Amino acid sequence: MSAPRLRIVIVGLSITSSWGNGHATTYRGLVRELVRRGHDVLFLERDVPWYAMHRDLAEPPFGTTLLYRSVEELRDRYTETVRDADVVIVGSYVPEGVTVGDWIHAEADGVKAFYDIDTPVTLAKIARGDHEYLAPAQIAGYDLYLSFTGGPTLRRIEREYGAPMARVLYCSFDPQLYYPQTRPLAWDLAYMGTYSDDRQPTLNALLVEPARAWSAGRFCVAGPQYPEETAWPVNVEYTAHLPPAEHRAFYNSQRYTLNVTRADMICAGWSPSVRLFEAAACGTPIISDRWSGIESLFAPDREIFLAREAAQVLRVLREIGDDERRRVGERARARALAEHTAAHRAAQLESYVLEALAHVAA
Repeated sequence: MSAPRLRIVIVGLSITSSWGNGHATTYRGLVRELVRRGHDVLFLERDVPWYAMHRDLAEPPFGTTLLYRSVEELRDRYTETVRDADVVIVGSYVPEGVTVGDWIHAEADGVKAFYDIDTPVTLAKIARGDHEYLAPAQIAGYDLYLSFTGGPTLRRIEREYGAPMARVLYCSFDPQLYYPQTRPLAWDLAYMGTYSDDRQPTLNALLVEPARAWSAGRFCVAGPQYPEETAWPVNVEYTAHLPPAEHRAFYNSQRYTLNVTRADMICAGWSPSVRLFEAAACGTPIISDRWSGIESLFAPDREIFLAREAAQVLRVLREIGDDERRRVGERARARALAEHTAAHRAAQLESYVLEALAHVAA
């Protein structure tokens, strides 16, 4: 039996620009697959200068995307739409998200959901009294709390903050965009991610130090906002930004890719980065830092390599044979295709919304 057609409104950080955020690629895959499942999706994005200057998908070809300039405009233009929707989803880091959330709570008649693409960061901010985009008192008012983080954090959101339903909705990848390609291998190990103070020590330990210790190795870092004074070793290539259209080629040009997790995500566990799934889909074997829950996504030493220090990275890079390296990548790809596509996430979201609708109606 197919699910009923749902009218879905999403107020998210960005779907039109992937610059400096991981939200856009997540929303693109999710919205596209929801539309393929027969649902009517409207995405509302705040028109801000940074994303306006760096739009790599100005008019998404799935669902409807509309820009608004202020919360006042949001209220004036979309209150009726919000009232008529079966589900309204507010994303993390939405500008003036607390005000937007209050408006949704007051006007939406259907399921009210919060999609936290930054769950450990959100909870850490709340603990500090920082309510940039979500106030703790609002959580109980959302019928459904969708979280990029699984595991014990879900129960904590329900227990400590009164969320009626907290459910994991991990990031995902698009199999039509991420797949193996035969390309010259430009690097032994490469990493893609925006600079952050808390990730840099791990990046130093797992890529920069191995590069210094292995002068014959070839390394690469791709991502914006790294300090200009960063002193990369001579065998580390740096590029400031790679648009999504170039990600597949980037992964397929590496012998291994490095995954580095933010400190709050490590503390929470069960917080995979989209880079994990994208790289796995390309059949590129992954070397990752360690955190609770990663073994529930990929089997260590069979589908992924885990490391805490430079010596462990160098062992993988220099001692694992090419046949075994390729087998690990192939096994990770099979796991990603079986569990972590955007289509899987759309089906999960649909099931959560139907569950929440039943609770609201009860």
